[in-house]
Amino acid sequence: MSKKIKVYQIGCGKMSVYTMRYVFEKGAEIVGACDINENIIGKDISCVMGGKKRGVVIENVVDLEKSLKKVKPDVAIVTTMSLLSDVYDVLLTCAKCGVNAITTCEEAFYSWNSNEKQTKMLDKVAKENNCTITGSGYQDFAWGNLVTTMCGSTHTIKRIVGKSSYNVEDYGIALAKAHGAGLTLEQFEKEIASADNVSEKVRAKQIKEGTFMPSYMWNVNGWLASQLGLTVKSQTQKCVPQTYKKDLKSSTLGLTIKKGDATGMSAVVTTETKEGIQIVSECIGKVYGPDEFDMNEWTVEGEPTTTCVVNRPPTVELTCATIVNRLPDVIKAPSGYYTTEKMERAHFKIKF
Repeated sequence: MSKKIKVYQIGCGKMSVYTMRYVFEKGAEIVGACDINENIIGKDISCVMGGKKRGVVIENVVDLEKSLKKVKPDVAIVTTMSLLSDVYDVLLTCAKCGVNAITTCEEAFYSWNSNEKQTKMLDKVAKENNCTITGSGYQDFAWGNLVTTMCGSTHTIKRIVGKSSYNVEDYGIALAKAHGAGLTLEQFEKEIASADNVSEKVRAKQIKEGTFMPSYMWNVNGWLASQLGLTVKSQTQKCVPQTYKKDLKSSTLGLTIKKGDATGMSAVVTTETKEGIQIVSECIGKVYGPDEFDMNEWTVEGEPTTTCVVNRPPTVELTCATIVNRLPDVIKAPSGYYTTEKMERAHFKIKF
């Protein structure tokens, strides 16, 4: 691109350490940043990303609209929460200001099938102000385009089966709590698992109103079906607590998880399509024991059957690299809430 891409960083936690460094190393620039943490507000972004001072002061998120209008970024990176309802106000502010935005929010990867009300509003406001809102990250690669690339080398498909695990310690307290880490099994059943014990009619109403609590694979299955041209007939999810054989210390939660309590959860989402292809995906997010590590495995069953296994994927770095490589894609994409299954696959870029 002929001029430097101007980027605004929203959320200056663990993920931004990488996104901000990657932005500078790709030849773009950070022109603004904000957070809710009073310990870093008012400080240079170097206090988070390290290295020399950059001359960019972290502001309070309450001043986001004012700040966006002042620095006029080309795109904002949002690395905060996992549910669309949690990042909605920030994304809506970006849309109102005509600022493109890409977020690591897992639900935003394909929130069309989990939060209809807020997704439609973001789509409407973004179109009115000629900008693009989207979600991306690790799932764009590992649970999305990796899988559909395998499908592109398959003649007939009966079933797509996926399983992925990640350490919630790497992503911050909001994600760890969303996975039920630290809860007793009784608390997990009440606060996490019980949300799935509803009828299809009730779930449809929750989705329409934006009160449904999707697991990450709920949105991934919708993304996969959309890119593969499949028509979803039904979709269910089941969340199961994970435990460990010993007490585990969680630096993110700031506590010790007792043996037998929930270290996180496994969520299995099953999608039936009118075309007869079934998608069954499982994500396991938990506080790891010393013998556990990240993995990602997908099998496309059909003619032929193919399995791809990625052991110990650096999920944080993959998430942030995908987000930053996507920046030019977001800037040139059609306006509205435009999910990445409609874009080209993320490409490696030496420089912007």
